[in-house]
Amino acid sequence: MTRSTVAVCALVAAMALLGNRPLTAGQTSAPPARERVNVSEKGPQVGARVPDFSLTDQNGRTRTLQSLMGQRGLMLVFIRSADW
Repeated sequence: MTRSTVAVCALVAAMALLGNRPLTAGQTSAPPARERVNVSEKGPQVGARVPDFSLTDQNGRTRTLQSLMGQRGLMLVFIRSADW
């Protein structure tokens, strides 16, 4: 590798570590910074009671809150899929 190649690689690595990415071909400006989400304002909170619901699962069966509730309660976990 030449000295200039090493210097460019070092610069790109430093920019990536600092959160600055070089522009790609055809890009005229950097993408806007992501807005921070306050999760305490979104959806049910830890320990909160959720309203009764009736939903269809991946197998087409209807599930209700009561049908899922166990002797010690229920823990709902929401995971965002990459293809939403």
